[in-house]
Amino acid sequence: MIMQDYNKSENYINRELSWLDFNLRVLHEARDKENPLFERLKFLAITSSNLDEFFMVRVASLKNMEISDYKKKDASGLTPHEQLEKISEKTHNMVDMQYSTYEKLLLPQLAVENISILNRNQLSEEQKKFIEKYFKNEIYPVLTPMAVDSSRPFPLIQNKVLNICALIKKENKEQAFATVQIPSVFKRIVKLPSENGKKQFILLEEIVQEFLPMLFMGYDVLCSYSYRVMRDADIPIDEDDSEDLLIEIEKSLKERERSGVIRLEVDSKVKGELLSILKKELKVKNDDIYKINGPIDFTFLNKLYSEDGFDKYKYKPFKSQVRPELKNVDLFEKIREGDILLHHPYDSFSTIVDLIKQAAVDENVLAIKQTLYRVSGNSPIIEALSRAAENGKQVSVLVELKARFDEENNIIWARKLEKAGCHVIYGLLGLKTHSKITEIVRREEDGIRRYVHLGTGNYNDITANFYTDMGLLTCSKPIGDDAGAFFNMISGFSEPSHWNKLILAPLWLRKKTEEMIEREIKHAKEGRKARIVAKVNSLVDPKIIELLYKASCSGVKIDLIVRGICALRAGVKDLSENITVRSIVGRYLEHTRIYYFYNDGQENVFCASADWMQRNLNRRVEIMFPIDDENLKKDVINVLDVQLSDTMRAHIQHDGVYTKDRRGKKKLDCQEYCMEQAVERANKVVEKKTSRVFIPKMKPEEE
Repeated sequence: MIMQDYNKSENYINRELSWLDFNLRVLHEARDKENPLFERLKFLAITSSNLDEFFMVRVASLKNMEISDYKKKDASGLTPHEQLEKISEKTHNMVDMQYSTYEKLLLPQLAVENISILNRNQLSEEQKKFIEKYFKNEIYPVLTPMAVDSSRPFPLIQNKVLNICALIKKENKEQAFATVQIPSVFKRIVKLPSENGKKQFILLEEIVQEFLPMLFMGYDVLCSYSYRVMRDADIPIDEDDSEDLLIEIEKSLKERERSGVIRLEVDSKVKGELLSILKKELKVKNDDIYKINGPIDFTFLNKLYSEDGFDKYKYKPFKSQVRPELKNVDLFEKIREGDILLHHPYDSFSTIVDLIKQAAVDENVLAIKQTLYRVSGNSPIIEALSRAAENGKQVSVLVELKARFDEENNIIWARKLEKAGCHVIYGLLGLKTHSKITEIVRREEDGIRRYVHLGTGNYNDITANFYTDMGLLTCSKPIGDDAGAFFNMISGFSEPSHWNKLILAPLWLRKKTEEMIEREIKHAKEGRKARIVAKVNSLVDPKIIELLYKASCSGVKIDLIVRGICALRAGVKDLSENITVRSIVGRYLEHTRIYYFYNDGQENVFCASADWMQRNLNRRVEIMFPIDDENLKKDVINVLDVQLSDTMRAHIQHDGVYTKDRRGKKKLDCQEYCMEQAVERANKVVEKKTSRVFIPKMKPEEE
């Protein structure tokens, strides 16, 4: 074995560039002809919304570092300024590919299906009359044209909102700058009257531009172009100086709308003088200007996707299944029979909602305790918790106000819960509570029993339909005692000296993880079989990566399933030859965190709320929980086996480069497989607990 300096910068991929590679994998799904046409449109929309959040948070953070003259290098050896340069180059290339995909691949395919998105110069006379009537009756009353001159300063341009800028001129007067915000209260894509079975649409900004002169009566509109700005959403919250975290976060939300512009998207045909005004007033550099050859912000494709009549261009519908043994039953009784493992969205999240609803009205339930990070806009869980409090039960809820982009929603829910009589905790000082745990305390014949739900994903009934996650329902006494200790810890000053089963960050999770990797290294060095499988959203932590490199060089077989950011280089000689990395990108967003350690045949399996990132291990309250039941353990291992055998959704990484290779391999879509298994389970009555074992057949097809 060659001794390695695992900490060398060339051994690490920059996290921001790795994230851009992930978004590129999503973009490749939009280009993949194996996917249904409208799903390809949706993947393109996702790349656009992903990029928005990346700029508002990650790029904004780097820009703030650059402004502060922060020059410390990251694990890959790049300063903030160097990262920004590489991000700019890579993002401009990605945007070019987005629009090439739209113009050259998707629009022609839509046309083949008699579906068109027209511009204002392509309309028939009937369609022109339609949009004129629509503009006058609906849009015109809502618009607010804003001119800029000596008495009217440049207006605040809102974050992520589409606008039209124009040069206008009155006779014998100098030309002036004007801007109009495209109202978000209307659908951005408008269906047009069409003939011969065609389905034709036009974008809202095209209609506004067509009738722009009506907004500036007495002026000539010399030219007009669409544009959009992205603002810094990485607003720091000074918790130490804040007497009321809720008020501090409300203030930061207002500041977000006025923060600095970090990106300007503008029509590629924009005139130089208009661009100069935008550049000066918005204070943007050339590298932060993106000239767009097409419609700005592809998220409008989500609206097209939701239009009626296009089902044949989408994935075959799948409805999350409720297992027969969990339908219309006393869930407390079922949990007492044995631990239950749910795999969403294949298993319906409604089982979790039903459990909390049952607890809210059960006269034997004394208390419900829960952490909430992101919940839906009309959450049945919030309703159930409120009802429980109104029924006299002790309800304690930690609502994480610092959940980015969900702050406003969480403030609303926190106040609703307080009004219903719940005890609400607004997160912890200096830490985000990212744990997913519910404890239900119930009085029974043999005494007090705790029922616990532990999950890898949020208590969000909407995202549970398209995020893959796992959840464990148990009334195990050791886990129940740990759950009680956990809630006492976050609500007061109690810190237990030990834990029975649960492993928490930021105090214990890193140490335990490192110990388990070191144990596999020890076994490998002793000539015993050693293996690690980890399924995560992101792998960034340098110490964990260093240990994985060390394990690989010691002979440990390591398989990593990393959806998004991966700073580890796989398959590098004398460094990571025993490590494979794959990224699954499909119809569902892979969100489950699973950790497997062979442990000399004892096979330790854990699920967790935490990824292998510094923020999860050092700065968040996270929970990793064991899967001890042997049948459930096999179920989790089978999920890993299926993902490692996938040939349709898996992008394989080698030394930082991701590729798909389907040649000579039978088709296996891990998500399709899990859907089929869920339907099969739902359609048969299960008399006793059985193991669901999957052994994939992966022989190459005969030529």
